[in-house]
Amino acid sequence: MINLTGKKVKLRALEPEDLSILYTTENNEEFWEASNTLTPFSKATLQSYLENAHVDIYQAKQLRLAVENTNKATVGFIDLFDFDPKHQRAGVGIVILPQYQKLGYANESLFLLKNYAFNRLNLHQLYAHIASNNSKSIHLFQKSGYLQTGILKNWLYNNGTFLDVFVYQLIDS
Repeated sequence: MINLTGKKVKLRALEPEDLSILYTTENNEEFWEASNTLTPFSKATLQSYLENAHVDIYQAKQLRLAVENTNKATVGFIDLFDFDPKHQRAGVGIVILPQYQKLGYANESLFLLKNYAFNRLNLHQLYAHIASNNSKSIHLFQKSGYLQTGILKNWLYNNGTFLDVFVYQLIDS
């Protein structure tokens, strides 16, 4: 049995009640660089997304889950994207809201997602692209067992400067 509940967090499906926090998170410009977002999202767009969040990962090629702590507060979101069942891989994205960072929520969320991806979805690998200046994410993914396997040179353009992106992979052994 695959368990999406750990000691500190539970990964759960998105609910209509998540609209407000999803709206705030998606429109927080501090997160835009990591998510390659260029424009804000409307509440109507996010409402439509929530209404269709039940679509199977095999059809949608993505899955977003809320990260909920033991007090039932939504502390962030974690995603599988570019889901490719043929090649048995998917990208991983995670955001933990600033007030909940450094409490172990992100690390446990990645662990739970890994178990789900490898044991329920039968994936062989997970990957993440992380900007070279995102030291928090680099540390998180390394701590979670991901290995840096490549560099995309001058991949992101930000504030008049090009940034490298590190490719991290976690391969099921």
